[in-house]
Amino acid sequence: SGGHYRPPHCFARYKSAILVAYRNQEKYLRHLLYYIHPFLQRQQLSYTIYLIQQVGTGSFNRAKLLNIGVREAMKDEEWDCLVLHDVDLVPENDYNLYICDEYYPKHMASAMDRFQYTLPYKSFFGGVSALTPEHYMKMNGFPNTYWGDGGETDDIATRIHLAGMKIVRTSPHIGRYRVMDYNEETEMPEPWRRPTSRHNTRKTWKADGMNTLQFRLLSRTKHPLYTKITVD
Repeated sequence: SGGHYRPPHCFARYKSAILVAYRNQEKYLRHLLYYIHPFLQRQQLSYTIYLIQQVGTGSFNRAKLLNIGVREAMKDEEWDCLVLHDVDLVPENDYNLYICDEYYPKHMASAMDRFQYTLPYKSFFGGVSALTPEHYMKMNGFPNTYWGDGGETDDIATRIHLAGMKIVRTSPHIGRYRVMDYNEETEMPEPWRRPTSRHNTRKTWKADGMNTLQFRLLSRTKHPLYTKITVD
């Protein structure tokens, strides 16, 4: 219920919140839930899956939705780890543990099939990542001002360095992900281009993030396999 699970026969060593920014992607969601619950249960984690849904027809804001997810999830539990997860990615290797690195933010999707199981570029921090609540607050969360696709992942990578941390990556033979694609007619541009950042992160990161987060919570409901947080 509500996407929450804890192992019945042992005490889980880690508590992880899985946060998925979402809007009208039901096929992807069903696919993800089908694979991710057994995957996490085999790791004997205590976890909850949160779906943060944006209403309306305006541009999608993945980064701000994840900020909201962190704020709402922290009301439920003292989570050890915040796993920020794209809805269209499925992990391929059970040894890809959904827990945080003790010292630094961890990029988990280090090898996606879409990019021939390599990073599209060196500073890439998209797809799936894991941060402790301390890491997240130290970098002031994600930027709230990225509307539409792309750009925010580089801003986040820059924030991590500005906050005195570095990115650690899951090794490529373990951090393997399949990208689900139901839009077969939309071909991936080759070579995949790094989105251009429209922000001066060095100047804005302390003034745009968790400390300036504004939103309207419309509902919070428990579904059989996830908790849905609907926001405007």
